[in-house]
Amino acid sequence: MTEKFNELTTEERYVILRKGTEPPFSGIYNEHFVKGVYHCKQCDATLYRSDSKFPSHCGWPSFDDEIPGSVARVLDADGRRVEILCANCGGHLGHVFEGERYTEKNTRHCVNSLSMKFRPSD
Repeated sequence: MTEKFNELTTEERYVILRKGTEPPFSGIYNEHFVKGVYHCKQCDATLYRSDSKFPSHCGWPSFDDEIPGSVARVLDADGRRVEILCANCGGHLGHVFEGERYTEKNTRHCVNSLSMKFRPSD
């Protein structure tokens, strides 16, 4: 049985499947601070809660924590950065950085808006 994923646009396929990056400050969730949950665009798995999102001014949505078990970390092909993937489908989300002191958790998940969809809290 093959798992069925959501249909992706050309831009979403570039980011999620080919590990691309959307241009900085271009994503719809960069300055988005509404209560709710962010889900993987490809498989709908939950990734981040809005209360872990913070303004980093880096050009991409930033979170200092993921929903437990939702995000996998692997060494990036460049050997320097840590790539983050949806733990359910393996779709590329972005990169995680530690030690920047943006929040008390000292972690910044730098995520492409194209990798996610948002569902507001009721």
